[in-house]
Amino acid sequence: MNTADRVLDAFLPQNIAHDIRIVLIWTLGTIISIYVPPLNASPVRVAFALPMILFIPGYSLIAALFPSNREIDLIERIALSFGLSIAIVPLIGLALNYTPLGIRLDPIVASLVAFTVVVILVAQVRRRDLPEEDRFRLPLPELITAVKTEFQGKDKRPVDRVLNIVLLAAIIVAIASTIYVIAVPKEGEKFTEFYILGKGGMAADYPTTLYIDQPDSIIIGIGNHEYRNVTYFVEIILVDTVFDPDTNTSEIRDMKEISHFSIDLPHNSTYEEPHRIIAGKEGYNQLKFLLFADSRPPSDVWGQDRINRSYRDLHLWVDIRDQRSG
Repeated sequence: MNTADRVLDAFLPQNIAHDIRIVLIWTLGTIISIYVPPLNASPVRVAFALPMILFIPGYSLIAALFPSNREIDLIERIALSFGLSIAIVPLIGLALNYTPLGIRLDPIVASLVAFTVVVILVAQVRRRDLPEEDRFRLPLPELITAVKTEFQGKDKRPVDRVLNIVLLAAIIVAIASTIYVIAVPKEGEKFTEFYILGKGGMAADYPTTLYIDQPDSIIIGIGNHEYRNVTYFVEIILVDTVFDPDTNTSEIRDMKEISHFSIDLPHNSTYEEPHRIIAGKEGYNQLKFLLFADSRPPSDVWGQDRINRSYRDLHLWVDIRDQRSG
């Protein structure tokens, strides 16, 4: 039999081993659970993806390296499968990191699936080249028979059957609980990021001198980590403040809003855009940024009271000058 005939014979449906069928079906199921709604937003995705990451790549490689049942036993195969998977997946990620594709979902899924399918097909060909008595095979029929005997055997006492059922139920509950915890993680700390950046998008080179009627700009950033959609309101205000050394406090003498905007942000998203700043007159020494969540206070709430009601606030010390006065 030539090489082409051997390969074709290896992939006849009746010749494909049980474990290789399972690997191929599981790989297909993983792709479906990742990309097909509503499965891609359900615990089914986690149930398929975890073995695909932690076990199947290593098992496929072991199947290709050791097609015979005389080299390593089933327990060794399982142990090595976990160990190799933990090594293979990071190496695939490392390789992707040095390509234009980068470490993203689609390239990772494609690379992992391609690796698994290629090595498991090599395993099937190598296994078919061996004499039938030397080929490794997953003792699936024997395992099924053993399980049936444990639950339905005539020599089993009712108490033993009940204990077996309880044990099986406990295992199923444990697996389901693990999948649920991973798929529906507990909410962490709820918070909102509020920050300003200079023109270069860095926390530096902030405008410190503003000229009357001359526009300048600053980048305002908001990050929503509140585990809900939030409508944010931002006010940009010029403030004239003076420090009283006797009371060790600052007093606001005047405030003037120069602009405001609102933005709707879903959880775990970030807004970061430049905004124009124009000072209309001198007499202010602070540029203040107030962030409100869900609603703004009424216009009659002003001064320090308005600042105190804000969810977050930032400020820059500025010097406002009139170019026309020289």
